[in-house]
Amino acid sequence: MTVFVIWTWVVKPEKQEEHNRMMQRYLKYIKENPEISRVVKSMKVFTQTFGGIYGSYVQLIEYNSLADYERLQGRLLKDKEYMEILQEFMLVIDPAKLSVNVWNAVM
Repeated sequence: MTVFVIWTWVVKPEKQEEHNRMMQRYLKYIKENPEISRVVKSMKVFTQTFGGIYGSYVQLIEYNSLADYERLQGRLLKDKEYMEILQEFMLVIDPAKLSVNVWNAVM
């Protein structure tokens, strides 16, 4: 059953430039690691334009199953480069506005 992992966050206003560089590094990391592309069915990153919090970010990642997501997370949390990117991410966002949700497809 398809699973979507949805991350939402708000960048600190003074950290937008650092966030942009971090996102470029993150996207490059994803492309350079084929084990990720074997598990992730699709991934999109959006910015909020209307409604909600203007300028917030949303990342949708699609997996075949929750087990696939859990296995990949287990591997990523042991990867030095990924953990550096994650630490940099936490420095440029407002942690109170970070949300990670898992959604199951019902139809």
